[in-house]
Amino acid sequence: MAFDIINPASGENINSFEEMTAQEVQSILQQCADSQRAWAATAFSERARLMKSAHDVLLKNKESYAALMTQEMGKVYPQGIAEVEKCAWACEFYADNAEQFLAPEDVPTEAYHSFVTFKPLGVVLAVMPWNFPLWQVFRFAAPALMAGNGAVLKHAPNVFGCSLLIEEIFREAGFPENLFRSLIIDIPQTTEVIRNPLVAAVTITSSVNAGRAVAAEAGKVLKKCVLELGGSDPFIVLEDADIDKAVEVGIVGRFQNSGQSCIAAKRFIIVEAVYDEFEKKFVDKVRQLKMGDPSEEGVYIGPQARIDLRDGLHDQVRRSVEAGAELLVGGEVPDRPGAFYPPTVLAGVKPGMAAWSEELFGPVATLIKVKDEKEAIDVANGTDFGLGGAVWTRDLARGERIAADEIQSGAAFVNDMSKSDPRMPFGGIRNSGYGRELSIFGIREFVNVHGVWVSRI
Repeated sequence: MAFDIINPASGENINSFEEMTAQEVQSILQQCADSQRAWAATAFSERARLMKSAHDVLLKNKESYAALMTQEMGKVYPQGIAEVEKCAWACEFYADNAEQFLAPEDVPTEAYHSFVTFKPLGVVLAVMPWNFPLWQVFRFAAPALMAGNGAVLKHAPNVFGCSLLIEEIFREAGFPENLFRSLIIDIPQTTEVIRNPLVAAVTITSSVNAGRAVAAEAGKVLKKCVLELGGSDPFIVLEDADIDKAVEVGIVGRFQNSGQSCIAAKRFIIVEAVYDEFEKKFVDKVRQLKMGDPSEEGVYIGPQARIDLRDGLHDQVRRSVEAGAELLVGGEVPDRPGAFYPPTVLAGVKPGMAAWSEELFGPVATLIKVKDEKEAIDVANGTDFGLGGAVWTRDLARGERIAADEIQSGAAFVNDMSKSDPRMPFGGIRNSGYGRELSIFGIREFVNVHGVWVSRI
């Protein structure tokens, strides 16, 4: 079986990869397991030296790496540069902090000495999506490798070039030859890899259905897994918000990466006192967003990653409009090659509409008018997802209370957009998954929390 890589901006076939055989996959898993056993005994100082080397490799080659993402999944080139730089940041962060995060912790008991250590699990399988083809891998790989694990990557088929590139980055940085490997396989072989005794744990960033399938397979063989499964993040605008700033940040939060982000601002929930002002300013800004070839200067909206994804998004918009939503801008498939979809805004979105209950994974914003803070919070939490969320208010104490105590999600932001940061935990609740990436919590997901009790004779 061959995997063809299609440039979503042009429809051109730019590469093709042959699926690995079962024997090739088994060989890679064995090589990675052998490499990991030696790596687990390596000092943190050596791990950190190599991870900082990976940081340097990323920055040295960021232009070519960004260009590959533009070709394979249509990422706007400057946003690709920013993604590579963020990967380098994660490498540096864990190089600097992993030893401290995993230092043994004494526990006061009646024992002569009792403490907890954090030891690597072994080889971790990462099943990753196409929308941030480098970042979503590095936010897993940097902590996993610094913790002493090995890693095998099953990437999305449309970014297999990026997958092999990441393997080469770690190789060029000087990591052991087989510590991080890419698998060019499809779903059936992925299931077999999960079951393989050489694999100790699994992490996946994908859809709810894919996450359920992976969790079910991991559960059958009692393997730890971390799931990040998307979101429908609320962006609450209260009556005392800075509307101009909320609009400015909201545009980025919804439309960066051509709207293809799990933690994007997807539901703009605006109290009626400022709704009209927000809607006008937001729509005016959306009309100014330039859609086009992601390699061209000034373009902010590139293509969707695949034609089928674009068509699915348009179907969600169409069904919402047929159910009574108001189309304020966009919403029409352009007559041009490629998987393009224009920046779109829907208003009057109500329960029962696709735009209310389904994740819109593309450049479509929904505006929802509410009476007051209480209704805003009720609407924000009225979803099966729970990844991120934001609230906008000039009253910082009010915003902090809502973010900390009211918004039901893995993270919440005051006067900012939902985003990931190596210093903060990233993950969700409900249909957004479970487990955490990044920060101290991310590096401790794939370790054995090992208690030691020493008594005197």
